[in-house]
Amino acid sequence: MIKSMTGFGRGSADGDHVKATVEIRTVNNRHLDVHVRLPQEFASMEIAIKKQVAAALKRGRVDLTVGIERGSASSYSLNREAVREYLNAVRTLKEEFDLTGDVPVESVLRLPGVLQAGVETASTEADVAQVITEALTAALAELVAMRAVEGAELAAEMSSRLDRIDALVPAIEARAVDLPSQYRDRLDKRLSELVRGKPLDETRLAQEVAYLAERTDIAEELARLKSHLVQFRQAMKGESGETGKRLDFLLQEMNREANTTLSKSGDVEISESAITIKTEVEKLREQVQNVE
Repeated sequence: MIKSMTGFGRGSADGDHVKATVEIRTVNNRHLDVHVRLPQEFASMEIAIKKQVAAALKRGRVDLTVGIERGSASSYSLNREAVREYLNAVRTLKEEFDLTGDVPVESVLRLPGVLQAGVETASTEADVAQVITEALTAALAELVAMRAVEGAELAAEMSSRLDRIDALVPAIEARAVDLPSQYRDRLDKRLSELVRGKPLDETRLAQEVAYLAERTDIAEELARLKSHLVQFRQAMKGESGETGKRLDFLLQEMNREANTTLSKSGDVEISESAITIKTEVEKLREQVQNVE
């Protein structure tokens, strides 16, 4: 079954003193385009994240955000060198600009790198990588499920448009059967006006009618159109992972057959039906742009 390229998924996972949350938003795009936002300290995981996404999705613009929450450690160590550098900087600032005031202990403790979690309780890089992978797996599962639901809605709407096209083809075929006799009548009338009562060469007239009928024959175009409709329905049920691209190609071919039918036939009713087919094909193409 087809899947939409629009969706959202969220997943989270807990580890030792660390929690990862992953949110994924996707919209339609011709190819798979993954954009990852995660804390700088875990930038090395971006390639692995993109590979995991590529294994689950085939097309679409993907915006993925990773959030990391650290648990409180049971022991801390004081980075004395960092405190010393901060206080030296404050002392220089006061002397250079003739400032007064003291630095509260609380302010010093909030400075980056002053307090460090104890080695025995801090989460390792491997721990963080594991919870990110688990959270991403959960987010992708939710995303794929949502894309499948929206894909089913797309399929239902596209099927109704295919039914409209299907219903027009037999009407065109029935109308096309009478075209040769119509061509003969029009040609006969036109020639009679030109020769002004002189006898017509029936053999030459029959040849001209046959030639004109052959040039305006649309049976082959209608046969191909019906074949494309069958292939389109089959592709909608497929699991190839490239459904959207195949459907787009088939719609191009269907539009080509409708154009040829329109240009070949001078019949008003056939032309109106061909225009209606082209309209439905264009609406289908808009919908297919969101199919994975």
